[in-house]
Amino acid sequence: MEHACIELAGAYGRTKGTIVAETTDAADKTAALKKITTIIYALYALSFLAGGIPSIVAIVMNYVKRDDVAGTLCESHFRWQMNTFWFALLWGAIGTLTFFFVIGWFILIADGIWVIYRVVKGWLNLNDNKPMYGANPPA
Repeated sequence: MEHACIELAGAYGRTKGTIVAETTDAADKTAALKKITTIIYALYALSFLAGGIPSIVAIVMNYVKRDDVAGTLCESHFRWQMNTFWFALLWGAIGTLTFFFVIGWFILIADGIWVIYRVVKGWLNLNDNKPMYGANPPA
């Protein structure tokens, strides 16, 4: 694939070295964004063991790096992670408020299972270079 890019660029008068450098820079940026997204998934997973504190760090990272991932594969993962955090917080609060009415136990258990599902599904899709929500990754 790299050779095709180099040959195509040669037809437009660009040097081969420039194309390789641009390809490397884009690949480095994509790898860095994917690494950040992976770290954020790890923080959400770690939240189960550390009482939720890592999820606060993760959501802050999501908002701080959101502009950097715009237009990339990681953008859909950030949206997935942010939605997971806010809905888990909502259902966690509802479950806590209704805990003494027994229904809260079931809400909290369902919330925990749902978060585990979302973290695992997102992490697996990221590992396979697939976007969330069925969107096509940018070319």
